[in-house]
Amino acid sequence: MKKKQEGSSKLDDLLLSILRQDSRTSNTKAAQKLNLSESAVRRRISNLVSSGKIRKFTIEVDDTGLSSAITMVSVNPGVATREVSTKLKGVKGVEAVYETAGQFDIAVLVTGSNIVAVNETIEGIRRIQGVISTTTSMVLRTIR
Repeated sequence: MKKKQEGSSKLDDLLLSILRQDSRTSNTKAAQKLNLSESAVRRRISNLVSSGKIRKFTIEVDDTGLSSAITMVSVNPGVATREVSTKLKGVKGVEAVYETAGQFDIAVLVTGSNIVAVNETIEGIRRIQGVISTTTSMVLRTIR
């Protein structure tokens, strides 16, 4: 039984790799690449969604006209980091929130139509209760 689970896990990892490359890959095309039936791929994707391994399907857009920054946030030790992270996600212009280990507690990806919009978002981050300091680096170029 363990051997079957290992093989199953490897197939799921390969399927996830295919979907990371292009989330619009059809089940039929993925099935051909994995030497599986289309229904088996559909079932695997459904199981990956049900288990939480796949949380959402999304798109990547050309954001070359936008300004962005990475803001590192220090949280007051008396306030739960998770609480601050949840509040940060609601600030306009916050693209992603990552809880981190090390010198800073949270890393925030900020985007805006221009540097003024990015600065407004950073000001919004600083106003959240529990944020004691921020350090921001502007993104000059994104390489994917």
